Formats: sequence, structure tokens, C-alpha cells
Amino acid sequence: MDKPIDITKKKILVTGASGFLGSHLVRKLKEKGAKHLFIPGSKEFDLRNLDVCKKVVKGMDIVIHLAGFVGGIGLNREYPGQMFYDNIRMGIFLIDEARKANVKKFVAMGSICCYPNYTPVPFKEENLWGGYPEVTNAPYGLAKKMLLVQSQAYRQQYGFNSIFLLPVNMYGQGDNFDPESSHVIPALIKKFYDAKQNNKNEVVIWGTGKATREFLYVEDAAEGIILATERYNKPEPVNLGAGFEISIKDLTLLIAKMVNFKGKLVWDKSKPDGQPRRKLDVSMAKKEFGFIAKENFEEGLKKEISWYEQNFLGKK
Repeated sequence: MDKPIDITKKKILVTGASGFLGSHLVRKLKEKGAKHLFIPGSKEFDLRNLDVCKKVVKGMDIVIHLAGFVGGIGLNREYPGQMFYDNIRMGIFLIDEARKANVKKFVAMGSICCYPNYTPVPFKEENLWGGYPEVTNAPYGLAKKMLLVQSQAYRQQYGFNSIFLLPVNMYGQGDNFDPESSHVIPALIKKFYDAKQNNKNEVVIWGTGKATREFLYVEDAAEGIILATERYNKPEPVNLGAGFEISIKDLTLLIAKMVNFKGKLVWDKSKPDGQPRRKLDVSMAKKEFGFIAKENFEEGLKKEISWYEQNFLGKK
């Protein structure tokens, strides 16, 4: 393991800093003493624009690239072209301009969606190229995967220190509850509370409930990114996860119980399940930069539900 980078003395650009993960990452960076943070807003700085990318990386020591056009199955099905174009454009421009600006380290965020649809469980980094991603999110997953190709190619040709992380779906306080773009946990929490408020005795859930998913608490994810930023400097991609899986059916029943929804669950099997199973092998992150997820899943869910109640229902 290399000597850790001292982030307190580095100029760090964080893209997507106003998003769910970004807001937690920025707070944690500040807690760890990072004083020179540049957090450009998406309205003022459109990273799909080459000149903007050139401007934001200038003078930076480290770039942590979280920004993206991202969402659940519904958004991926509705905007596959934009998912591909926006994400690949932002990433390719930023990595190239960071190299030209002599940025010392680039941290590129991939996605669990980069993995092949039928990946042996638990997903190991070496299996990343074993097939085509699940079709509903393939354009997004492949756009992200190309940033790994670029990172490795730039390291080979230019000696550019770009690393690539593969996080699973995140959850926690401050999650995205917009029904148009949210992932499964916030979508379920909102559906159940909406049903309770409107006195509905049933909730419709997409798919069969058989697919499995893994979830990483957002605070843990932020910690993992910082550890990798400080300590990891190799070309191989690294998983960031909690190393467990839960079926969508069991997840749904658990959240229904936690929010005290006692109505009927209706499974809309005409809607896609998405990838059949998801569970990461998380041993590489532990070995390379000492990352282990700490948050208990049910405790993390309680915190997210409590945050939703306080911010959307006005409960204390």
C-alpha cells in the first residue's frame, strides 16, 4: 500500500457534489480536514461542455467524478440515448482535460450496472468483461464502463493516475425520492407512505420480486471513496459494497413492516425485474485500501425512513 495522499493539502474537485452521494462525500471530506474543495453546480457548470470541463479541472490536484445522469429502471428505459450520451461525454471530457491539466489523481465512479447481466455471484472485478449488461440499463452501464477503458489506456500511455470504483446502489438520509428517477428503496418508502396518506389498501410493485439486490449505506460509500482517493493507485477496478443480497420481495416486506403498511402487495409482472442477482465480492477494497462497510442494513433503513418522515411528512 502506497503512502496515503494527504487530502488536507490538496485542491479537490468534486463533480456531482449537490447530489445524494456528493453531499455526504463533501461533508465527510471537510470533516477529515480537506480545505480546498471546488464543488461546481450543474446549472452553472454543464460538464457535457468541453470548455467547462477544461475550466473546472484547472489547478486541481484531485478530481472525484460523481456527476451523472442516473436513475432507476424506469428512467433507464425512457432515456437510454441520453443516459449513454451524457454520461460518456462528461467522463471522457473530464478525464482528458484532467490529464492535460496535470491533475495528479482522477477518481472515476463506475456502477454495478457495468457488470454482465449474468455475472457469477458474488461479482468479482475479474468478471467485469464476461458479457453484456442487463438490457434496461446497458447504455448507462456501458457509458460508465468506457471510463474504465479510458482510465487504463491513459495510465498506459500517459502515466495518468486514474482509478475506477464500482459501487452498488446506495441508500440513506437525503436519498432521491423523485418517483421519476428514484431507485428501489426510496421508491418503496414513498409508495407506502402515499398509500397510507390516501387510504389505499394496496400498493403495486414492479416485477416478480425474485431479483436480488445489494445496498451500500451512503455514509459508508463516501468513506470508501475517500479511502480509495487517499490510498489506491492501481489500474484494476474495485468494487464498493456491503457484501450481501436481499430479494426485492423480502426488501418490500421489510420496508412495509417498518412503515407499518398493512395493505396488499400487488406484483406487476409485466414490468421488468432488471438484473437477476446482485452481490459483490468486496475483498479487494478491504485488501487494497482497508474499506469495510459498517452500517447494519436495517438500521440504515430506519435512518432513511426517519429522514423521509421528517422532510416529507413533517414528523419530528
